[in-house]
Amino acid sequence: MILVKEIMEFLESIAPFDLQEKYDNSGLLTGSPEMEATGILIALDAVPSVIEEAIELGCNVVLSHHPILFTGLKKLTGEHYVEKSLIKAIQHNIAIIAVHTNLDNVIENGVNSKIAEKLGVSDIEPLIIKASMHTDYFVGSGVFGYLHEPQDALSFLQEVKIKMNSSCVKYTRIINETVHKIAICGGSGSFLLQEAINKNADVFITADIKYHQFFDANNQIIMVDIGHYESEQFTIELLYDLIKKNFRNFAAHYTKTNTNPIKYL
Repeated sequence: MILVKEIMEFLESIAPFDLQEKYDNSGLLTGSPEMEATGILIALDAVPSVIEEAIELGCNVVLSHHPILFTGLKKLTGEHYVEKSLIKAIQHNIAIIAVHTNLDNVIENGVNSKIAEKLGVSDIEPLIIKASMHTDYFVGSGVFGYLHEPQDALSFLQEVKIKMNSSCVKYTRIINETVHKIAICGGSGSFLLQEAINKNADVFITADIKYHQFFDANNQIIMVDIGHYESEQFTIELLYDLIKKNFRNFAAHYTKTNTNPIKYL
């Protein structure tokens, strides 16, 4: 028998919840720590369709990257998708756990190390090292590292599009024919652009870059926006592998629901 609190304790050992940013709401959002877990469904977003999928699978734990409950609610009428998810989860006694910026901020077994692995970027270090009371963890924002060997810049961007299953890759002017040092931040990472430049990265891969922020590349780096969902999608695989490795006789499932709210023509 596995209790929800045991899953929480394991996640705490991977990415301590107090490493989350002040604005975040990672942790146990619905359900009781003392609940027996019948199975776990891992997703990027705990939207209503994911909660429904968990019910169909007989899972009473949903582990998501993004917290479905992020800001204060003044009502629970089911009019909004957040309310619908919470109501359905509570009605079916489903525990929702979110591991968000705490998983972003750890380097080992973190969101950005997973992206680096998918893109063939090795020898990674954080773009910004963060002070932490957890001395056993390498903590920071974003990562940078190296391709196995220098690569043609446009060919590398084409590989990024394929490997990250991106329908649209936006990027600034290619300023060097070859690239070698790569900076990465899953999700909204434009705040790390200057750090990527300071680290002499050839390419900075992230998401949610605004129009005027592309100008900030200033012909010093190739700035690449691959999409928010696309940049973080392999977090599901990361969490699935960690859960399966630690809880060997426990039903864990990938979601089959693509929760990306953005569609492309």
